[in-house]
Amino acid sequence: ILNSGKNINAARLVRHGWGLIMKKTVIVTGSSKGIGAATAILFAQSGWNVVINYNESFESANLLCRSLVSNGYSAIIQKANVANKLEVDIMVKEALYKFGSIDVLVNNAGVAYQGLITDTDEIDFDRIIDVDLKGVFNCCKAVTPVMVNQKSGCIVNISSMWGQVGASCEVAYSAAKAGVIGLTKALAKELAPSGITVNCIAPGLIETGMNSNLTIEELNDFVEGIPLGRMGSADEIAAAVRFLSSPAAEYITGQVLGINGGYVI
Repeated sequence: ILNSGKNINAARLVRHGWGLIMKKTVIVTGSSKGIGAATAILFAQSGWNVVINYNESFESANLLCRSLVSNGYSAIIQKANVANKLEVDIMVKEALYKFGSIDVLVNNAGVAYQGLITDTDEIDFDRIIDVDLKGVFNCCKAVTPVMVNQKSGCIVNISSMWGQVGASCEVAYSAAKAGVIGLTKALAKELAPSGITVNCIAPGLIETGMNSNLTIEELNDFVEGIPLGRMGSADEIAAAVRFLSSPAAEYITGQVLGINGGYVI
């Protein structure tokens, strides 16, 4: 779906003062719903070209894209399993072909698993690591040459507070999200000389489908332990991503921003 049928070159440009400048482009992985969808919407509303990535949720991704385009925003959908390097490379090439640049990468795609370590088999563990950690690596590796060539860019990785402190019965998920934090810090040092920032957001309990496995009682018990006394929203995470991608955050890199209502201090 391309910009309501508008000419691609025209869609890349936005009127600014007395001239024309290139419209910026963001790839948001796992953006068919939840935090990813909220982030895609916010960037689109801010005037960006948005690449909505999905793996299995075509209907949700397509609905979001059509909604954005029908409202005059610039968006496309692109299927890619982030754990598959070839599919990620194709996604990046498609983004470049259609929009000419990649200015921000938001690594949001992720899966979760709950269970005792004795009940977590190798297949479960590998799936979590492949998507939540290797997927971030694949996407960062694919956009790095583009951003280095541009001498600019921003990467925002979505980790979790469990990557900071660990969660009982979520060994694989906690390990993967902790890995994302380590990857963020290392890559920030590597890419800083090229003018590229790399930061990480560690959400707490956010009101998304990721928590659909929890009962009302479990959610209420969890909320009681949050100093601010409520769950966070996907829009609040999206706003933080947008900030870290803005000129106001150009001197911020290698940092982990905890958005958890005070649960982890």
